[in-house]
Amino acid sequence: MLNYIWLALVLSAIALGAFQGNLADVTTAAFDSVKNAVMVIALPLAGLMAFWLGLMRLAEKSGIVTVLARALRPLMGWLFPDVPRDHAAIGAIVMNMAANMLGLANAATPLGLRAMQLLDRLNPRPGTATNAMCTFLAINTSSVQLIPATAVSLLAAAGSTRPFDIVGTAFVATICSTAAGITAVKTLERLPAYRLPDIVSVPGESEPSIEPEEIPEDAPPETPPLGPLGWLAMMVFFVVMGWAAVMLFQREVLATGGGVRAIVATLSVLAIPFMISFFPLYAALKRVPVYEEFVEGAKEGFHTAVRIIPFLVAILAAIGMFRAANGIALLSQWLSPVLSVIGLPVDLLPLVLMRPLSGSGTTGIFSDLISQPGAADSFSAMLGGTIMGSTETTFYVIAVYFGSVAVRRT
Repeated sequence: MLNYIWLALVLSAIALGAFQGNLADVTTAAFDSVKNAVMVIALPLAGLMAFWLGLMRLAEKSGIVTVLARALRPLMGWLFPDVPRDHAAIGAIVMNMAANMLGLANAATPLGLRAMQLLDRLNPRPGTATNAMCTFLAINTSSVQLIPATAVSLLAAAGSTRPFDIVGTAFVATICSTAAGITAVKTLERLPAYRLPDIVSVPGESEPSIEPEEIPEDAPPETPPLGPLGWLAMMVFFVVMGWAAVMLFQREVLATGGGVRAIVATLSVLAIPFMISFFPLYAALKRVPVYEEFVEGAKEGFHTAVRIIPFLVAILAAIGMFRAANGIALLSQWLSPVLSVIGLPVDLLPLVLMRPLSGSGTTGIFSDLISQPGAADSFSAMLGGTIMGSTETTFYVIAVYFGSVAVRRT
């Protein structure tokens, strides 16, 4: 499917550019997008990947990931029946979902890429997406969030008197999108057109078989239990984090007026410092060589960032060409009579069409939409913020996540 979509974007961009006489702009956009894919996205992502996968390795080695996997066995077992219940991939998926819920994009992407790598270890068909991978991406692109931090920040900066009003609507919308994603993937994987191909065995070789006991690297070695000093250190740590949470909550109450908004804002601010300090501390108390293991995880993060560059270049070049050829504007013009029937404001159509293709493009369109006097509290602003807070940049996520494990049959 992605083959057809990519080809359609490229060919339609060239055709529209030739028809409108702006082929030069289309060509320039292609080269600019290629440069941005490497310099603006991939290289900064390499640092984030190295840092977060270093922390993720400490979480794996200390047994934190295994504990998370065991705690959510029933739900994860239904969503991912092909993944062993205690597999490290389950814990990584849970951590990615938790980061997404709190709006921690910088942490969610590296954790999600780690989950894809662990799922790929169970893949008997290298280069072909498994049902578990597709299920994970369906959940990830449905954008499960407790608070749409980016949209709320943009509305507040534009002078909205009630920027947090979209929290409830975005939460309802993200529940609907997640339910739709899970329903779709569980339905389609049963249809003949989406059924995974049979494994072709080479004469003289047995078919690949993946059992939990055959992948000992996914099961961290047994670590010693915490001693009295270890428990004391953990108690001190949680007291300090509790004190920090109280101070942050009091500040957020003054800023937001209290209630659920203050609680969610406090969690969002405290979550990353908590993970950065808790993982190394707990691992050290479990006698894991924290520096050495962090460096090993960081190496893997850098290599992963390099591997996704070709996939980013391909998808972002096609999207940039389509935008430069005014494809989004033309689609908006053609679809406006149809979508106006359901009450979707015409001025939101460019945002709706851009959202699956470009996060930065969507942010720019939304910022421009709410920049007019009084527009930040309009129905279009509230609906646009809801759309931004309950959706994801689908094609970017597909390119990055599948690219990290060299999956081409998506």
